[in-house]
Amino acid sequence: MEWLNQTHNFKTLSVVLANNKFVIALLFIFIFYMIKYLIVKTIKKKSKQDKKLQINIVNNIFTIMMIVMVFNIWSEEIQKFAFSIAAFIVAIVLATREFIQCFIGFVYILSSRPFRIGDWVQVGNHYGEVHSTDWAKLTLLEVNIDDYQYTGKTLYLPNSQLITSVIKNLNFLKRYAMHHFTIVRDDSVNPFEFIDQLYNKANLYCNDFKEVAIRYNQLIENRLEVHIAGPEPHIQIATSELGDTQIFFTIFCPTERALEIEQKLTADFMTLWFKQKTASPISLS
Repeated sequence: MEWLNQTHNFKTLSVVLANNKFVIALLFIFIFYMIKYLIVKTIKKKSKQDKKLQINIVNNIFTIMMIVMVFNIWSEEIQKFAFSIAAFIVAIVLATREFIQCFIGFVYILSSRPFRIGDWVQVGNHYGEVHSTDWAKLTLLEVNIDDYQYTGKTLYLPNSQLITSVIKNLNFLKRYAMHHFTIVRDDSVNPFEFIDQLYNKANLYCNDFKEVAIRYNQLIENRLEVHIAGPEPHIQIATSELGDTQIFFTIFCPTERALEIEQKLTADFMTLWFKQKTASPISLS
């Protein structure tokens, strides 16, 4: 009977120890520490060789064994904890994804320097002058690219757009622009009859800044290492799908004078067009 009670007590103690991993871990650490202590003590008494090296090897071996043993005891809890940490990190990354992309975009513009403060740039469909940059956003003073004028609006673009959008540096447009505009009329007049007069007018309007335009044109070509049109005015005549006459003008001129020259050439074209139409004989069917 007493033997059965002792057996039952032993089983109860085993179950308690099995369910209490903290006690088991402490027990194994104590046992390992006592064994290591006895071995080190023996080395100090009997060893005649380098005692420090042997003691150091023993300490390292028992330290590794204790780490492996504790890891095995708590492996299930450590695995659950690792999964929890991973899930937490994933949740944090998903919640702060936009901020992370903004910071990466800020690092990108610092490293590649596609523009500077004061440059005119195009980011996606947005045009403007770079006002400031920080880790979260790019601040632009919006520019209407059609008339090269400030709209008075301020754009705040997240730096994440700098990674996914095309960035175009339009800085040379601040001083000189390759200005394009088109005039469309019916086919009642042949514009080739007065195209030389249009060229003369265009050269006259561009004459006062011609030398500066040539130098600036060469500067842009040397910087970009490409050939660009200009600085001489260019006029091209074509027809649309509906049979109307299209006149394409290309003028390399100071940005602030682009609309002025466009209006003058448009007025000259209309004068010559109506004059030619009036002078043309009327066909009778």
